[in-house]
Amino acid sequence: MLYKELQPVDTYKIKLSHPFSDYDRQLLTLFYQPLIGPEAMSLFLTLWADAERDKESEYNHYHLMNVLTMPLGKVFESRLSLEGIGLLRTYCKQLTEDRAFIYELLTPLDAKSFFADPLLSTFLFSKIGEQAYRGLLSRFASDVPVEESYEEVSRTFLDVYKPIRYGVPEDLSEESALLSRSKPIGIPFADSGFDFGMLRAGLSEQMVPSSSLSSVSRELIEKLAFLYSFTPLDMQKVIMMALDDNLKIPEERLRKAAVDFYKMNRSTQVPVLEKVFQQAPVEEEKPVKHMTQEEKFIHDMETTSPVEVLRGYTGSEPLSVDVQLAEKLINTYGFPIGVVNVLLNYVIIRNEGKITNNFVERIASTWRNKKVKTAKEAMELARAESDQYRKWLKDGQKNTSKRNPVREEKVPEWFRENKEPKTEEPTSSDDPAIEEKRRELLAKLEAMNSGVK
Repeated sequence: MLYKELQPVDTYKIKLSHPFSDYDRQLLTLFYQPLIGPEAMSLFLTLWADAERDKESEYNHYHLMNVLTMPLGKVFESRLSLEGIGLLRTYCKQLTEDRAFIYELLTPLDAKSFFADPLLSTFLFSKIGEQAYRGLLSRFASDVPVEESYEEVSRTFLDVYKPIRYGVPEDLSEESALLSRSKPIGIPFADSGFDFGMLRAGLSEQMVPSSSLSSVSRELIEKLAFLYSFTPLDMQKVIMMALDDNLKIPEERLRKAAVDFYKMNRSTQVPVLEKVFQQAPVEEEKPVKHMTQEEKFIHDMETTSPVEVLRGYTGSEPLSVDVQLAEKLINTYGFPIGVVNVLLNYVIIRNEGKITNNFVERIASTWRNKKVKTAKEAMELARAESDQYRKWLKDGQKNTSKRNPVREEKVPEWFRENKEPKTEEPTSSDDPAIEEKRRELLAKLEAMNSGVK
């Protein structure tokens, strides 16, 4: 499902609703980071940094994968976390073969609005505990009021300024599309399906007048019902508990009544919110135990960044020319990560650790013409066209004698699958050093994937 939503070659631009301040940074770090986690926080800060460039730029998601050192799946999950918490809006346009996105970064709620939201405040409490929660309340509390012995003597606008009438051109008097700091929208809480009709039907007009109920935010009622898993019948009792002497329902009393009802009828433990999409990786990992060696190799190729593949093979940071070649295969040729990794692996093993740009691009041109989209397709095509690859490998080589035997080229283990069984007579391709190098590469890839996920 991930590749239906996002591909590394998909481009994106970043939009800021307004410049962010140091106060916003504090809110993001102290209030939102415990909720969304460090990976989503890193994604937000990276988008924020790129958005503050003087000139608007367009990137692809391979850029994010490299900067964040995350596989595409983690980048996508981090994006969903930002969307769900109300820090990001995503807009998508389908192009011919890929997609273009616009990521709009949204301002966080201020401290007062954050603590007033029952979902966010409870979520934060469950993450950081009571002591840290009280510390944030104290840190962002309103300033101490000025002592009563002081009297304010500030002048008003009318005391300082007076109007002088000048003619204003009509085109300047019209409203222009100026950037203004809009009020933070908070979490995008869609309709949860709460039955307000049943809630209203169980409350008599004498006990709870319609005017009292209509004065309470419907969104607040929905959020409380969602947070504590209250039915409409439960919310009737909560509302009755929240009524004051004037038959009003102040929001603060409604929140407190919901907490009291929850403690009395559900649990004394704070409810915990979980990300629903966190379960997806578990489902993907189930069949790993039953994978064949080739299936495991394909899984590694499709879930590892090409930079990590190069780094895993050399044991150090890859050369910039090799990284640029991998980026070219993704950006120019439009290959998915799995295809790029198979191509790099094939060339590295076959060419005794050397990556030749011309050789790689010849293979890439053929694969693009044949519309190779997956690692499995790339492996099958490599096997089918082995004779052609031998010819490419020998291009430019000068043989001193046509009678000299041509050694058999070295190829990855997966390349030999589906071929006729080997004879007992060993050939020059059964080089122990190359075989050992292949095993080391697969072991490093497996270790890297287990560490990233």
